[in-house]
Amino acid sequence: MKKTRLALGLIFCLFFLWAISSNLLPTMIRQLMKTCELNTFEASFTESAYWLAYFICPIPIAMFMRRFSYRIGIVTGLLIAAAGCLLFFPAARVHSYGVYLCVFFVIATGMCFLETAANPYVSVLGDPVTAPRRLNLAQSFNGLGAFISAMFLSKLVLSGQNYTRATIPADYPGGWEGNIQMETGSMKLPYLILAGMLILVAVLLVAVKLPKVAEEEDPQAKGDKLIDFSTLRKPHLRWGVIAQFFYNGGQTAINSLFLVYCCNYAGIDEGTATTFFGLYMLFFLLGRWVGTLIMAKFSPEKMLTFYALANVVLCIVIVLFGGYVGLYAMLVVSFFMSIIYPTQFSLAINGLGKQTKSGSAFLVMAIVGNACVPQFTAFIMHRNEAVYHIAYIVPLICFAVCAFYGYKYKSLLEKSPLE
Repeated sequence: MKKTRLALGLIFCLFFLWAISSNLLPTMIRQLMKTCELNTFEASFTESAYWLAYFICPIPIAMFMRRFSYRIGIVTGLLIAAAGCLLFFPAARVHSYGVYLCVFFVIATGMCFLETAANPYVSVLGDPVTAPRRLNLAQSFNGLGAFISAMFLSKLVLSGQNYTRATIPADYPGGWEGNIQMETGSMKLPYLILAGMLILVAVLLVAVKLPKVAEEEDPQAKGDKLIDFSTLRKPHLRWGVIAQFFYNGGQTAINSLFLVYCCNYAGIDEGTATTFFGLYMLFFLLGRWVGTLIMAKFSPEKMLTFYALANVVLCIVIVLFGGYVGLYAMLVVSFFMSIIYPTQFSLAINGLGKQTKSGSAFLVMAIVGNACVPQFTAFIMHRNEAVYHIAYIVPLICFAVCAFYGYKYKSLLEKSPLE
């Protein structure tokens, strides 16, 4: 039991770390709009570069972990992500948007190792009945990382200035090039801090032996397929993958455009916008904690349905009103988004047995929704600036799909032959 708790504690750190990485992206989108002179739609490809790795890498990663172990996969991912963070220093010298996109892809590849391993590892390391609660507890550390990234690290990056070539003061030190150098330099520190934490956790995981789960101790498992596509024949997993695609796309559409919404459309200064972003992530963290507590009394699929429907209603408010009303609605959306990802994940891999790693790989691949849905949302927002808030009909549809999955889950599970 003590060994299991230590293992869970270290794995919880991974949820914290990848939350910092992914939730720096909205800040970087806002910053790259300034330093690389991009519009909303162009800057949204920062998300594409990051999340595209989640579509390309999960199957090779699942095969790697099937061949070796969760532990080796996690350590490998930590080191790759740390290397990607350190690449920010040469990238800042080159100062090319294309180079930045490559760096984000490398960081995301490392984080993809962590996510492919950590979610199923937490789910199978203990009683299957309590897996949704255990994964929601682990994901609360994700919420903590998101809060720290939004409330504090974003303020290290965003200067509060929004100069253009036309508006920069004539006496600004170094002129436009000096401004770009200052803004570019501010992006380095958060990634240096993140690299240090990633390396530290990697060292701890090398020193501490994680307990093996049943599938890794099964001598017959070595002869099984490295990746099993037949897993997708199970309706509850297949629809879980679809729901995860839409959820991730909807969540990231709101997250990634939050600071753009505040600064470019609602007329809020960067300092106030980052504070709102911190509150937004605080609501997300609170939602995780509250959801984990009440999941002891309500079934995960019922909670999933209720939370997703609540977000459908809130997105209708954003679409109709925009402005500050829409901004406050987004804070509540964050609360109700909190449990959707881990709940859908644990429900989808329920009863997969030795096919868990394969199922996990497909669910992580579904995160590719982050690489296309936010871009579609940003495109609608950019092309309809007078009524920018109609773009939020896209996440509205995404949450409706999640509600459908929660509502139909039991019947889908009954049709799935479980191991």
